[in-house]
Amino acid sequence: MRIAVYHDGKIVVTVPKLSYNNEFEKKYIVNKSKWIDSKLAFYNNLRKDNNLDFKNINFKDYKDKAFSLVETKLKYLQTKYKYRYNSVSIKNQKTIWGSCSRKNKLSFNFKIALLKPKIREYVIVHEFCHLKMKDHSRKFWLLVEKMIPDYKEIKEKMIRYDLGIF
Repeated sequence: MRIAVYHDGKIVVTVPKLSYNNEFEKKYIVNKSKWIDSKLAFYNNLRKDNNLDFKNINFKDYKDKAFSLVETKLKYLQTKYKYRYNSVSIKNQKTIWGSCSRKNKLSFNFKIALLKPKIREYVIVHEFCHLKMKDHSRKFWLLVEKMIPDYKEIKEKMIRYDLGIF
């Protein structure tokens, strides 16, 4: 069995095809009620903390803004560090903030435009560093740290920005 809690308060319980009996399912949900409450509270606080209106996020409305923000930061980084990328795209990704392909194509989630500037900068720098290091090795993280010395604290905050909340 699986329980998912979404940013809009929707709760989905998934039961295997070879279902348990209803009594077991009810007990399972009751046993998870504190966890469910904690997730609902988390999303409510996240909304308040970041002033995000999750109900009206539209790809078309934010794509150009996201592209402009990303492009500006990438141009600055490129002049300073001389790493080259082949293209930049803004997408409506469901599970990631950004990616860097083997062919140095950078892609970012349009929701990056909704992040606080410091967190947005971390996402962009993270993908920018993949132009030089394609993995998450120690050398990669040292490169990120060179550009953003407090990246560890920002990375911890990113846990709060799980894309499932949008």
